[in-house]
Amino acid sequence: MTERRSPTIRRRRLGAELRRRREAAGVTIEGVAERLECSASKVSRIETGHTTATPRDVRDMLEIYGVRGDECEELVQIAREARQKGWWHAYSTVLTGAYVGLEQAAEAVRAYEQQVMPGLLQTEEYAKAMIRAARPDITTDEVERRVRVRLNRQSLLTQDDPIDLWVVLDEAVLSRPIGGDAVMCAQLERLIEAAELPNVTLQVLPFEVGAHAGMDGTFTILTFSEPSDPGVVFAENATGGLFLEKSEELRKYMFIFDHIRAAALRPEESVALIRKLTKEPLWKSRQRGSGWT
Repeated sequence: MTERRSPTIRRRRLGAELRRRREAAGVTIEGVAERLECSASKVSRIETGHTTATPRDVRDMLEIYGVRGDECEELVQIAREARQKGWWHAYSTVLTGAYVGLEQAAEAVRAYEQQVMPGLLQTEEYAKAMIRAARPDITTDEVERRVRVRLNRQSLLTQDDPIDLWVVLDEAVLSRPIGGDAVMCAQLERLIEAAELPNVTLQVLPFEVGAHAGMDGTFTILTFSEPSDPGVVFAENATGGLFLEKSEELRKYMFIFDHIRAAALRPEESVALIRKLTKEPLWKSRQRGSGWT
């Protein structure tokens, strides 16, 4: 498989390589900061991939660690690539690019959604309605720009080296008519179309399952083809989201996802349910505001 280029994953990989060489050299973060005449937090953020290192930074750090020659030049080249701008940089005023950058390089995505359709599967009108409702504080122009990002991301499903997407949707996602009847029905049709792609697996977790392993909330697991790029879990929230990168955190969420998908309807049953809902929507099964009877 051809690796998708992403400055975000390059920055993350560079940080891990620099940390590994620092530890092999027996040098502390504080020692590096003192030699470079910078803060320890800067060195730490470079190693965690949260700050982009300049090629000069990388050369200076590797000099401290005794790394020279081809090995040094290879890492300096990664630093140059990490400083390039991804397509999403043009939308930096309306989003934080860290997730999009990681998604761009991912080999597989595993997601559990409790409230809304995953961004990779949303129609344009559904995305507009959802963003307007979730972010009443932003302008119409900002909504449009966020929608553009969402639609651009969806090319990952159909390009030459498509991402492997496995989504489990809580039945609540299918029951909430975001954007109204027409928009929601079109969104359900979009799910059916996406499920026909060989790289997309879609399951529905029905209400009758009751309590389940995903009760703590929505999450996405991103994994990568390169062994040197460890997987990451993303838990989205109103302020952006939380990245979990420790190996034990990744194992825990993979365990949770395995339990959720085991409890969900099989893919073919899920698609049959969604197809039925396009004709008999759940949100029309009782009158709005009528309460339970």
